[in-house]
Amino acid sequence: MAKKSIIARNQRRIRLAEKYAAKRAELKAAGDMEGLQKLPRNSSPTRIRQRCLVTGRGRGVYRKYGLCRNMFRQLALEGKIPGVRKASW
Repeated sequence: MAKKSIIARNQRRIRLAEKYAAKRAELKAAGDMEGLQKLPRNSSPTRIRQRCLVTGRGRGVYRKYGLCRNMFRQLALEGKIPGVRKASW
């Protein structure tokens, strides 16, 4: 499990990105690069990290499910993810 401070930091980045999304789009359309630089650094959507919804793990996360590979495998084997089953041929 990721540290709670890391998860909280990522949540703050998500909130900031949503708050400044309209202003960023407006400044980009106008071509005002200096105005963009004056915005908070964490308001950029590229600074948001894709994290597992269960554990907060930052690597090996499947976007479609929002789970890291470890939790995906565990939940799939338990039958808790609809439409997913182990392959056999």
